[in-house]
Amino acid sequence: MRIDYLITHAGEARVEVVGGNGLYAAVGAAIWGEPVNLWARIGSNYPHAWLAPLANHQISIEGLVRLPTPQDHRTFFAYLPDGRRDDTNPATHFARIGQPLPAALTNYQHSTPGQDDPYNYEPLALRPEDWPMAWEDVTAVHLSPLALATHLNTPARLRQANVQQITLDPGERYMVPARTAQIKQILPQIDVFLPSAMEMRSLFGDEVDLAEAALTVASWGVPWVVVKNGAKGVLLVNGRSQTITHFPAYHTANDSRIIDVTGAGDSFCGGFMVGLARTGNATQAVPYGLISASLVIEGYGALNALSRQAEALARLADYSKQAANKL
Repeated sequence: MRIDYLITHAGEARVEVVGGNGLYAAVGAAIWGEPVNLWARIGSNYPHAWLAPLANHQISIEGLVRLPTPQDHRTFFAYLPDGRRDDTNPATHFARIGQPLPAALTNYQHSTPGQDDPYNYEPLALRPEDWPMAWEDVTAVHLSPLALATHLNTPARLRQANVQQITLDPGERYMVPARTAQIKQILPQIDVFLPSAMEMRSLFGDEVDLAEAALTVASWGVPWVVVKNGAKGVLLVNGRSQTITHFPAYHTANDSRIIDVTGAGDSFCGGFMVGLARTGNATQAVPYGLISASLVIEGYGALNALSRQAEALARLADYSKQAANKL
């Protein structure tokens, strides 16, 4: 649950926008008409007015852990002309587009300090004891990028609560060779691992073959690996059969409908979570994720896609039909 400051791929600045990995994932799930619960920590300074609209779209905020003290919810990132995303040096990026640095970003470093620490929780990092008792026997849980300690320790609590489906998108700070041992501890605890192509290259090297890297990760004990690769689509790896399926993205890279790609990966994860829970089939779940992402990136902000459920169903039918003819 973040307050976003971003520079889009078109060089436009967007400041103080409701965002965060968890919220975009929740939107990606809620597009399909399922009731969704947000589980996150927020500080006393989080803009509570941003929470009210969520209930109108079946996104419950009852699971938010409200801390009594202010916390740093700022997130900055800039999309570069070559397609990469940078979350440091905001002054440089605002200067690049000819705009002054927002006062709120003074002394900003990055949004994930301490995220790669396996032993300590940052203030906004969820703990196993934060899991609401009222949520026993929920259908599925998606763990968005967060602290390494959270991802190491919460899956066991979720299994204790009879959660049958756990998907996880890793924190980019710990997708590095030095944390390989911890990644190997996480994977047997979950059902699907959903890293980005950038994170896979951070872990294995810039020249790595993504398919081979995904097969390696699957061999570490997770049933399914989904590598999100932007406009190039996704790779789905079946860890049991060691087979790989490529799915093209819904949009081509230069599609004029693309407005802002913020949250594309997170909304994919939310849609995938719903698709997997509905169908029990990862291959059938991928199109749900791709359609969620396609709707989110056609506007600004996390909430813009929530009124497009009918369109989501139409896109799903069309994409699934095309995919069936190719797979």
